Amino acid sequence: MAYERPNIVLMVADDHGLDTGKYGNYAIKTPNLDALAEDGVIFTNAFCTTASCAASRSVILTGLYNHANGTYGHTHGCHHFACFDNVVTLPALLNKAGYRTIRVGKRHFAPESIYTFKEGYPEGKFGRDDVRMSESCRELIKGDDPFFLYWCSMNPHRGGGKLESHPCKPDKFGNPDKPFPNDEEMTYKDDEVLVPPYLPDTPETRAELAQYCQSVSRLDRGVGRLIQILKEEGKYDNTVIIYISDNGPAFHSAKTTLYEPGMNLPCIVRTPYLQKRNTTCDGLITWADLTPTILDFADAYDNPQEFHGRSFKDIIGQQSPQNWRDEVYAAHTFHEITNYYPMRVVRTKKYKFIWNIAYPLTYSSASDLWYSASWQGALRDGLEKYGKRAIKDYLKRPKFELYDLENDPYEIENLAYNPQYKALVDDFCEKIRIFQKETKDPWLHKWEYE
Repeated sequence: MAYERPNIVLMVADDHGLDTGKYGNYAIKTPNLDALAEDGVIFTNAFCTTASCAASRSVILTGLYNHANGTYGHTHGCHHFACFDNVVTLPALLNKAGYRTIRVGKRHFAPESIYTFKEGYPEGKFGRDDVRMSESCRELIKGDDPFFLYWCSMNPHRGGGKLESHPCKPDKFGNPDKPFPNDEEMTYKDDEVLVPPYLPDTPETRAELAQYCQSVSRLDRGVGRLIQILKEEGKYDNTVIIYISDNGPAFHSAKTTLYEPGMNLPCIVRTPYLQKRNTTCDGLITWADLTPTILDFADAYDNPQEFHGRSFKDIIGQQSPQNWRDEVYAAHTFHEITNYYPMRVVRTKKYKFIWNIAYPLTYSSASDLWYSASWQGALRDGLEKYGKRAIKDYLKRPKFELYDLENDPYEIENLAYNPQYKALVDDFCEKIRIFQKETKDPWLHKWEYE
């Protein structure tokens, strides 16, 4: 029997953290993502390489760190970053391999000329209605040729104005005033949400988390409808499904930062080939690995040396992979054009080391985070801490940060200037230099300048 190449679905949420039942947040209702995990594998050490939407998506669709592909920050509006014209993207490679490439939902990449999806719908056509967006895929996935579907929700990104009826005026996170047709909103009360340790437990935070959870549940229903359609159209049994988020939730200490809430993200993988399901894998992976992995599934992983990431296809069924990597790297430079704060990170299972290249600068805030009720409430009330981290330490950071994640999972005690850790700091500095050389990082010269 000839080898039948699988269909491949890559689902990318917009600002969704580790907030599903299977990842431990049982206050939020995500039955469809949980069911997908039960039919697949959850990665517990999965990381974006840059915690900003467009920059992260450029890594996802090229297998190259954003400092090498050219998308240093946002692509839209005045920010105007974009991939270099000579970058070869995932859809282009899959087109060449004989896949039908389909895109629905959020785009947020540039230039469109190199992201050569052949089918799909314009960005914004479905807005926040993920159920309708999934339903639109029904006709697109029909046919005998294998397809690659890039399904990108706009949930649970901030947006849609403030909830004026609430005394805290929280952001609405795209939640509609009334349910979309053929859908029913899942709402949350402020006292029902789980406040993670990186956020302060204030009325404003709870109000915004309630809106965030509602948006995540809408995203979950879109995921469920797409899986239902794959089954109804007879495609599910031969489809690889990968669910991720581009970066962490749109709150301070998460999105735009390379602290754990910003970069440690959901990755759920379901393949037709798994022998054991409803399992976990603790192998270290990053979004630079996604293009190589998808090409590997498509039997088109012909030039592994062309990517900064590597395929993790062979470790998906392994709980604790042997002979796998011991560390991963992250590299963030911009969010909005005004948010210049380059960071380079090496992370092992035990340690995280951060080089704050522009450490004399005050850490800048994305505009939507700055105006958020949760941040403004903290400033108004004169809070000294935002969650477990002192606000002054969030805004003014040292050149180096080193955290023992096993003993300090919230990254509070900086060990970088403890003499006992000098050898480890030196080792991590050298690892980052080598990483920068290998990935042609323009910021390599900052070790000598300034």
